[in-house]
Amino acid sequence: MAERIVKEAQVPFDLGGNRFDQIATELFSDYSRSRIQSWIKEGVLKVDGKITKPKEKLFGGEVVTLDIVIEAQEEHEAQAMDLDVVYEDDDIMIINKPAGLVVHPAVGNRDGTLMNAILHHAPETAHIPRAGIVHRLDKETTGLMVVAKTLAAQTDLVTQLQERSMGREYEAVSIGVMTGGGVVDEPIGRHPHNRQKQAVEPVNGKDAVTHYRLVERFKNHTHIRLKLETGRTHQIRVHMAFIQYPLVGDPQYGGRLKMPKACSPELQDELRHFRRQALHAKKLELSHPITGEWMEWEIDLPDDMKKLLDALKKDMVESGSNDSEYF
Repeated sequence: MAERIVKEAQVPFDLGGNRFDQIATELFSDYSRSRIQSWIKEGVLKVDGKITKPKEKLFGGEVVTLDIVIEAQEEHEAQAMDLDVVYEDDDIMIINKPAGLVVHPAVGNRDGTLMNAILHHAPETAHIPRAGIVHRLDKETTGLMVVAKTLAAQTDLVTQLQERSMGREYEAVSIGVMTGGGVVDEPIGRHPHNRQKQAVEPVNGKDAVTHYRLVERFKNHTHIRLKLETGRTHQIRVHMAFIQYPLVGDPQYGGRLKMPKACSPELQDELRHFRRQALHAKKLELSHPITGEWMEWEIDLPDDMKKLLDALKKDMVESGSNDSEYF
C-alpha cells in the first residue's frame, strides 16, 4: 500500500531572489526542510516541470510541483496489541505507555514494540517516518507520548520539540534526601567506555537541561517532579545520577542496590522487587499541529510507583520520624 502526494504552488514575486530549496520550504511548510531537500535531489519536486538544483535562485512566478509516491514501511509489521490511547483525532494520538514496552523495533526487539502497535491501530502511519513517533520513552519508563498521524503533524511536532515549546513533565523517586529543587545544565553524550550508556560529556556532549523540584521528602529518598528543556537519551537518569541522586530501580546509572539502614521489612521488599527506574512521564503540553490549539494531558502514576511511595510513607510513620515534608 502506498500514498501519492501531488501538490502545486506558484512562487510569489516577493520570494524572488531566494534559493529553490528555501522557497519550496516556504511553499510546502507541512514538510521539513530536510525532506524538501531530499525530494528536490530525487527530482520529484520540480520548477516549471524541470528538475532544478536546490541552490538555484528563482525569480517569482514559476510553478513548483510535487509528485511523489511514498511507500509504506513494510519492514515493520503491524501487530494487534493493547494501547492505552488517552486522546486521538485525525492528526495526533496521545498514548500512555506501560513499563516494559520498547518504543522502536531494533536488534533483539523486531516486534512487540509500540511502533508495531501503532501501525495496527492507525495504518496510515505506515507512510510516516518511524510511524509518526516524534519522541520516545525508555523501555521501563511509563507515561505520556505523542504520535503524529500525518506528515504535516509530524513536521510541526518535531519543530515544537526543537524549539523547546512542547512541555514535558515527569515524576520520579530518587535515592537520597534532597534539600531543595534546582536545575541541571550539563551536556550529555555517549559514555566514553560503555556504548550502552550515556554520560555527562563537557567536550563532546549535546546541551541538556533538566529542572527538578521536590514533591515529598522521606528518610532516605525523595519524590521529585522534573521538567525537560531538551530530550537527550536517558537525560533524567543521567542528570540525577550526576548530582548524586540516582533513580530508584536504575542499576545502569545508580549502581548496585543498597538497602537503607533501619528500613522496614515492607520497604525492603518493595525496593528489592522494584525492577525498573522509578520514572513516569506525567504531563504533556503542546500546540495542536494543525489547529494551533494549546492542549494539555496529565496521567496518574502507575500502580508500582504508587506502591513504592506508600511503602516509603509507611516506613516514615513507623520509624516515628516527623521529617517528611510536602512541597
